[in-house]
Amino acid sequence: MSAEGPLSSDDLTLLEGSLLPALERHHLRLLAHCLRCLQQIGAAHQGPVPASEAIEAWMAGEPRFQSDPDFAPVFLEQLLSGAAQLERLAAELGCDPLALELSQLVAWAQGQAQTRLRQLPAPIPPLAP
Repeated sequence: MSAEGPLSSDDLTLLEGSLLPALERHHLRLLAHCLRCLQQIGAAHQGPVPASEAIEAWMAGEPRFQSDPDFAPVFLEQLLSGAAQLERLAAELGCDPLALELSQLVAWAQGQAQTRLRQLPAPIPPLAP
């Protein structure tokens, strides 16, 4: 893992360029971070997400988790939650979760936002004077 974390500056530029609302961009960044972590853990293969035992073994070798042992279980829980979301998305797209690209995550998030916008009720027109 690089000093800046699993997301490169190019990754962050792509995610920030999505023009999604702030909360949705934050969710997108979290999913992207999960994807990059899982890709690092499962670097030897493309396919399903690594089992929780493999994730825990990877975390045991990362100094940042050793310096804050209370954070490790929280991170594991969040990573497994992100993995489940990525598995669902990969199934929708017909690919392996670890083969997902950030551009696919961005397109998915933009599609989700568009779906929500279409479901909003029409605005009420202003009253005539």
